[in-house]
Amino acid sequence: MAYTKDELLALVREAGSEMTLQQKLRLTVLLAIPAIIAHISLIAMQMIDAAMLGHLSTTQASAVGLVSTTIWLYGGLTGAFASGFSVQVAHRIGAGDNKGARSVIRQGLFSGLIFASLLGLSGIIIAPHLPHWLGAQEVICHDATRYFTIFSYGLPFVTINNVAAGCLRCSGNIKVPSILMVIMCCLDVFFNYVFIYRMDMGTDGAALGTLVAYAIIVIFMVGYMTLKDKLLNFRQDDRLDFIPKLKILKKTCRIGLPIGLERSIMCTAQITISSIIAPLGSIAIAANSFAINVESLCYMPGYGVAEASTTLVGQSKGASKRNLMHSFAWICMALGVGIMAIMGLIMWVFAPEMMSLISPDKSVIDLGTEILRIEAWAEPGFAAAIVAMSVFVGAGKTLIPSLMNLGSIWIVRVSLTLLLAPTMGLRGVWIAMAIELCFRGIIFTARLCTRKWSFIKDRSKK
Repeated sequence: MAYTKDELLALVREAGSEMTLQQKLRLTVLLAIPAIIAHISLIAMQMIDAAMLGHLSTTQASAVGLVSTTIWLYGGLTGAFASGFSVQVAHRIGAGDNKGARSVIRQGLFSGLIFASLLGLSGIIIAPHLPHWLGAQEVICHDATRYFTIFSYGLPFVTINNVAAGCLRCSGNIKVPSILMVIMCCLDVFFNYVFIYRMDMGTDGAALGTLVAYAIIVIFMVGYMTLKDKLLNFRQDDRLDFIPKLKILKKTCRIGLPIGLERSIMCTAQITISSIIAPLGSIAIAANSFAINVESLCYMPGYGVAEASTTLVGQSKGASKRNLMHSFAWICMALGVGIMAIMGLIMWVFAPEMMSLISPDKSVIDLGTEILRIEAWAEPGFAAAIVAMSVFVGAGKTLIPSLMNLGSIWIVRVSLTLLLAPTMGLRGVWIAMAIELCFRGIIFTARLCTRKWSFIKDRSKK
């Protein structure tokens, strides 16, 4: 008999229950597929932004590409914040404490509004100075500032969407957030078309299109979670507590702060690398930005599997099933590496076609194709790092993995970039990236082989 997703998740949470390898594989795939679709849709949305701007002018595309790493920094901070709450939701649901999970969500939503407002304010303040700090040519500074400013205004929508979607996923409901992300991609296409082409708003239109799409989807995401989801809807509680409690905030900081600091410093490294690329000119900036978008499409399946691993490992920990944590970790690792190895092959073969979908500029296409084919060889190592990190997040053990990420990108990638970029240009930057990703995959796999990350204080349950 084929078990449903909910029946398999019940086996994860149920004390004394055992799962066969086939059941574990089925549950992993059932959770991973919707997450993969959602992540591909998100990257498709970013590629559509880039493609629409790329067909206007290389200068406008370069303006967006210039601030993309800083946008990742801010997006990474909101993601780290959301992880601090969503992982607690997974642990509580795994332990059968659904009421406690809903309390964590409410505190996360309230805290998220405050956090995002402060983060957005900082973005608005630095936006006029950011392009100059990155060493950009004057011709793209105005558009880059405008794009980043509009993005900063939209951070409350991004943050609350991350909190709600993360909590739904960690509860085991990956389908609804995935469907809503696909719809958001469609909305982004529509609003981009209206704002960029019909209203002739250029980079402003691309930023506004994404912001409006996020604003619409976050209403449905939060509405479904709070009113419809069978585990998480707030109508099951007599008292709605939104004020954050110190115990919850401490655990949020313990989980999310290392991730946030790691992503901040890693993005600072990316910004440093962007400042190295900026003097190479508009062709290099555009090729780098577009190639990153294409590569993102290839590694998003790895992030989909990684999301499934966070849910499965988190709920297994909540149920105090250490062996099950390890089993799901290695199943997800094998699945993620296998999928991204295939995606790397596809990227190597079809790199020219992928680049031509975004930009009509032959120089950009040729350079982008070359660097994508360098990166294709590193996709399996990148997959190992992505999935292993999410396993550690699900286990609530984020400090050491975050330090490993920092050491890898600063000691290996930045050093190699400084060494290779002066003589090899953008090609040297991407060779450095490929070497670092392979190194990172190796050290994360080694960490996963230990059992320290899966320590559970309460060993009364097997």
